[in-house]
Amino acid sequence: MTRTVPQSDLADTVMERLTAVYPTGADATRAVGAAAYMKGVAPFLGLCTPDRRALSRTVVEGTPRPDEADCTAIAVRCWELPEREYHYFAVDYLRRHVGRCSSGFLPVVRRLIITVPWWDTVDALASHVVGPLVSADPKLKSDMDAWIDDDNLWVARTALLHQLRYKDATDADRLFSYCLRRADHPDFFIRKAIGWCLREYAKTDPQAVRDFVDGARDRLAPLSVREATKHL
Repeated sequence: MTRTVPQSDLADTVMERLTAVYPTGADATRAVGAAAYMKGVAPFLGLCTPDRRALSRTVVEGTPRPDEADCTAIAVRCWELPEREYHYFAVDYLRRHVGRCSSGFLPVVRRLIITVPWWDTVDALASHVVGPLVSADPKLKSDMDAWIDDDNLWVARTALLHQLRYKDATDADRLFSYCLRRADHPDFFIRKAIGWCLREYAKTDPQAVRDFVDGARDRLAPLSVREATKHL
């Protein structure tokens, strides 16, 4: 990742605490298992999620609310550290504070998505960071329209999943259009995401999803159909 990080006193404080506190809970055996489970995408400290989040509360205790520059600095600096738990800290931090970021934060999130990419960070960024950004500024829908056709499968997966938590606010036409636009993608993670976003929207409008799948069954991969109709 090319280093262009805003100056942030808050980021200095958070990163100093984070890199001191997280290693205290490291578990070498768990780290090996976690790295294997995540297909070697990154090394791990070996923190289980409850312990990690408890340590995170210690890290941020008493710190002020961040602005967008602080969020950028913390996220980018976390991503520059090799161990995956630091990336998870950044994702959790952005989930908590995305409402303090403008639409101009989207390129920063894209940068995170394509750097050391795997489903564990990409999916959370898609539904909990990109989704809220697009909801807050509908003009970013045009960015999603570009992302769905991106050659980077993780960017395209993000476009598919960004409405995952929208429920009644889902733009169904855009959702179905995205699914069709990438229906012939050969990668498992795209085909799985198509099924997942459809399955999630089926909780809100099962008939719409049923009708869509019935009409597009010859274009959708069997995996996508199975996932989409799992609870229909």
